[in-house]
This record gives sequence, structure tokens and C-alpha cells, in this order.
Amino acid sequence: MATEEQKIAAPKVSFVSLGCPKALVDSERIITRLRAEGYELTRTHQGADLVIVNTCGFLDSAKAESLDAIGTALADNGKVVVTGCMGAEPESITARYPNVLAVTGPQQYESVLAAVHRAAPPLHDPFLDLVPPEGIRLTPRHYAYLKISEGCNNRCSFCIIPKLRGDLVSRPAADVLREAEKLTAAGVKELLVISQDTSAYGVDIKYAASAWRDREVRARFIDLAAALGELGVWVRLHYVYPYPHVDEVIALMADGKVLPYLDVPFQHAAPDVLRRMRRPAAQEKTLERIARWREICPDLTLRSTFIVGFPGETEADFAFLLDWLDAAALDRVGCFKYEPVRGAAANDLAAPVADEVKAERYARFMQRQQAISTKRLKRKVGTRQQVIIDQVGASVAKGRSKGDAPQIDGAVYVAAHRPLRVGEIATVKIERADAYDLHGTAVGF
Repeated sequence: MATEEQKIAAPKVSFVSLGCPKALVDSERIITRLRAEGYELTRTHQGADLVIVNTCGFLDSAKAESLDAIGTALADNGKVVVTGCMGAEPESITARYPNVLAVTGPQQYESVLAAVHRAAPPLHDPFLDLVPPEGIRLTPRHYAYLKISEGCNNRCSFCIIPKLRGDLVSRPAADVLREAEKLTAAGVKELLVISQDTSAYGVDIKYAASAWRDREVRARFIDLAAALGELGVWVRLHYVYPYPHVDEVIALMADGKVLPYLDVPFQHAAPDVLRRMRRPAAQEKTLERIARWREICPDLTLRSTFIVGFPGETEADFAFLLDWLDAAALDRVGCFKYEPVRGAAANDLAAPVADEVKAERYARFMQRQQAISTKRLKRKVGTRQQVIIDQVGASVAKGRSKGDAPQIDGAVYVAAHRPLRVGEIATVKIERADAYDLHGTAVGF
């Protein structure tokens, strides 16, 4: 048995995770490895043996946030290991902070561990430093991100993700499913499937089959979704490009196998802008496909993201986008003002849009979408919705319906006659709606 002195001597690591859910999964994998080797995690930089900063490098604003986090860690602690997307261009970090201990790129877990070992060697006792089978996670116990691939084969003109994270590398279906089983066994009730291009899953490994349970499962988008639907938990699909084969998954949603929720990053609607963006998948018939999806699965929630102020975007292009929004009537929408990213081809494709025009278009876009979202949510008043509880309060709990992803969509505020528990799924009668959220009373558990 380890002595009290040995326990105190265990090296401590403070961890900062920035960026998208895909980066969060990277952080969880690093932390799982650290805990397996006996490292302790601490919430403060002071007193830690070192700090790891997992950076985001997609937009200049994200890079600035990452650099600020590195600076804070150096000021508070002095020993800093940097990883993540900014690490793909280490000179952008070392030019400002030459004293960082190491800089590694995304998914370079072994390099991160090696840097940690050099700065604070582990004191590992395999009988004490146990890690749960599902690993260490940074999300609440009742939901988890399930990353099915790394990298991306697309070459969108505004994006440098392939440069930072490389081309598509899909995980075997059996590996994904075994991880999903471990998560559900640990109490996870919602799996959020993520990758850079979820609908391209498996193309790089020629959709190879792998053994899971009593059968072979091919590494195809539809096959993986169907198998995940057998686990008895909510399965939510993110970052799905509208390739033709995506239509197949709508039937699974109609049958209740996966959540009736599709996150499709359309980015724009005007043909000229889409061509300059070099977006994958044909866009000309998108409205017809959306209508067909809703015919198959009337409860379908569609979310998307868009960019306004893309280089060369004209007022006519923007008006086309607003008209498309009205026709598509998407449920949940996010919008970004275009930011020039160093190394992105989009910067040189056309004349930049003035910042004040971007701001004006952003405001008009959000006003238009708010009216659409308000109308879509009002349709749910009087219905009963299953709601997964994220937070509990003295009289009202905060949760999400099947149409709401954590962190990015709206919420359902639930009154109940008994205390609700985080992670439980309650049946809620919806009594009113506003622009983004629903309000109701629990009527079943």
C-alpha cells in the first residue's frame, strides 16, 4: 500500500482545453493517459508541476485566445506544454513564448506524454492509479462525444483544418462501437457523434468491415449509425455534409433508432459563394432534399452554420441567402462573420467585404433566423417532449430536448413536482416558447 508521502508526491498537471468538441476528445485521451500513469489533475495552475494547453488554430480570434491562455499559464506556473491545432505551426507559438517546454500538433498524444515525462516524471503504482474503462472525460457523466475519424479530405477555401489535422483517417467501426459500449455502461445516455466530415466516414479505409458482437459491421455512415442505434441511448449526429447517401439515415430517425437531429454545415446558399468556398456536395437541390427529409421524419430538427461577409459576397448573394433561409426554415442556426485565416485560399479569391458590412449582414441574418426559430419552436407548445436534464435548481431544471445539442442549441426549462436528477430523461409538457428556448412541466419520468 502506498504511503501518504507517496500520494502527496504524485505529479500534478493543470489542463486547459480550447476549441471544438473534436479537440475536447483529444484532451480526454491525453488526460486518460496521464491518469493511467498516476498523474493528478488540478484546477489551478499554481502549485501544479506543469500546465498543458490544448490550442485551437482555426480562426485568428481562436489563435489569440490560445496565445492568451499560454501566456496566463506561463505567468502562473512557468512550465507549459502546448498541443492542438496551433501546434501544427509551432513558430507561431515559440516566436511569442520561446520558453514553453514543448509544442506538439493535434493528435500527437505520444509527443505530449513524452514532454510531460521530461518535465515531471510519473510515479505510477498500477494497483492504485486506476482509470475507469471508459477513460477520463471532460463532459458531464450523462453525455459524451464519440469521435469516429480524424482529419478531412475536403479542401474548402476558408478552412485550414486539413493542413492542421491531415487527411481523413477513419476508425474501424468495431473500435468506435466498443468505445460507445464502454461509455453507455458507465452511464452515458447521449452519444454525440463527431468528426470533421461525418458523412465521409470510412471512405479512406474502403468501408472495411470489422467484428463487433456477433457480426461484421462495415465502416459506413449508415451502418455505424444503425449499430449505435442498438445501444439504447440517444445518438446525435454532428457535422454531416449533405452527400446523397445521407438520405438513408433519415429512415433510422423516423424509426427512433437515432435522434431526429441533423447538424449540416451549409455555410451559404448563393451558388457563386459556394463555388468560391469549394464546398463539397451538390447544393442546387438542397431545399428539395430538406422537404423530403421532413416528409420521412416530421420531427426532424435541422441545425446549421453559415458565414456572412465571405470574400466577394455581394448584396445579391446575401439576399439569396436570406431567401434560402426563409425557404429552408432551419430550426437551429449559427452564424459567423468571415475572418481571414492565414494560409486559407479564400483570402485571395475576391475582394474582402468591409467589416461594417459584415456586421450589418450578420445582424440582418440573425434577425431573420430568430423569427424563423421562434415560429418553429412555437409549433412544440402543447406537445410532450423527452428532455434530458443537464442542471437542477431549487424549482426549475435546465435540460435539452431531442432537438437540442449541448452548448450550441437552446434549452428546455422544466418545472417538476419532485426534484429532478442530472442525466435523467423526463417527459415534459411544453407550455410556452421564446426565440431559442422552451418552458414546460414534467409529467412523466
